[in-house]
Amino acid sequence: MADMVKRFAGNPILTTKDIAPSQPGWVVECVLNPGVFRFAGKTWLLLRVAERPVQEEGIISFPVLKEDGTVEVLAFKKGEVDLSDPRMIGHNGKKYLSTISHLRLVCSEDGKSFVEPEDFPTQLFGKGKLETYGIEDCRVSLLEGEYYLTYTQVSECGVGVGLMRTRDWRNIKRESMILPPHNKDCALFEEKVGGKYFCFHRPSGHGPGGNFIWIASSPDLLHWGDHQCILHTREDWWDSARVGAGAAPIKTDEGWLMIYHGANEKHRYCLGAALLDLEDPSKVLARSHHPLMEPDAVYEQTGFFGNVIFTNGHLIDGDKVTMYYGASDEVICGATLSVQDILTEILTTV
Repeated sequence: MADMVKRFAGNPILTTKDIAPSQPGWVVECVLNPGVFRFAGKTWLLLRVAERPVQEEGIISFPVLKEDGTVEVLAFKKGEVDLSDPRMIGHNGKKYLSTISHLRLVCSEDGKSFVEPEDFPTQLFGKGKLETYGIEDCRVSLLEGEYYLTYTQVSECGVGVGLMRTRDWRNIKRESMILPPHNKDCALFEEKVGGKYFCFHRPSGHGPGGNFIWIASSPDLLHWGDHQCILHTREDWWDSARVGAGAAPIKTDEGWLMIYHGANEKHRYCLGAALLDLEDPSKVLARSHHPLMEPDAVYEQTGFFGNVIFTNGHLIDGDKVTMYYGASDEVICGATLSVQDILTEILTTV
C-alpha cells in the first residue's frame, strides 16, 4: 500500500513547539487529532492540545477542571502512582489523565502552514461536570450550512460524546452530551439518508462485546436511536483490538466510504476503509484486508505514545482526499490519497 498514501514532505506540519500553552507555567505535551473544515476560503484545523504543568523532580502533577471552570492541579509522588500508560495516572484505585486537553483553532492559506487567526476565538475548553478532564478529538461536519462539532467529553463520570454547533466560528453553541459513557469516535454524515441524520460512534465497556463501530440515526442530531453494530474487530488482524470511525464518510457512486482506525493488542494504530450501502449505511459492502496506511515514518513510530496514526479529519476535492492526522499521539501530519484507489483496493483485495 506504499504508493497509495503520499505523506506531506514537510511532516510533521505542527508540533508542540508551534502551539503556546494556554497559561503560564504549563507545557504543551501533544498536539494531535484535528477536526478539519473549509471556511472563508481557507483550510482550518481544530486541534486537540494536551498540556500540563511543568513537572518537578520526583512529582507527577496534572490539572483537572472544577465545575465552576477554575483549574485544580493535583500532585503525587512518583512512587505513589501507576505510570505504565503515559496517557493515564493511577492513584489509590482511581484513574486520571496525565494531561488535560482543549481544542485550538488554526487556519492556512495553502493547507500546510498553519497559524492561529487573530480575528477569531481560538480556544475551546472543557466546561461543566462532564468535561472536568478535558475535551478531545473533535470531528467537524458541515450540514445544511452549519458546522457541527462532535467531540469527546472526559470526566470522572466517564467518556461520552458532546455536540457544539456554529455558522460563523465566532458564536459557538454547546448542546448536551448526545451519547453517554462509554462512547467516542462520533462522526456525523454530511447529508441525510432517507430523511434521517446518521452518525458513527464507538461504545465500549467491560464484559461481552468490544471496541466496535456502530451506526445510529436521529431526527434532530440530539436524540439518537436505531443503534446497530456494523464493524467488528478481527482476531489476529491489524485491527484486532479496537476500531473507530475517522471523519464524515465520503459519498461515492459505489457507497459511503469510511476511513477508520484500527489497533492491535500492541496498541499499533493503522488506517483502513469500509464501504457502506448508499441507501442503508448499516450494510457493509466491503472492507480493507490490509491497512491503507501504517505507522512507518519515524515521527509516527516514536513520540508520546508511539506507533500511532489517527485521523478524524479530511477534505475532498474530486478524487483527492487531503487527510490530516495525529502521529505518535504527539504531532500533526498530512497526506493525500485517491478515493478511486481506496475503492479499488477494498473491492478487489481478497
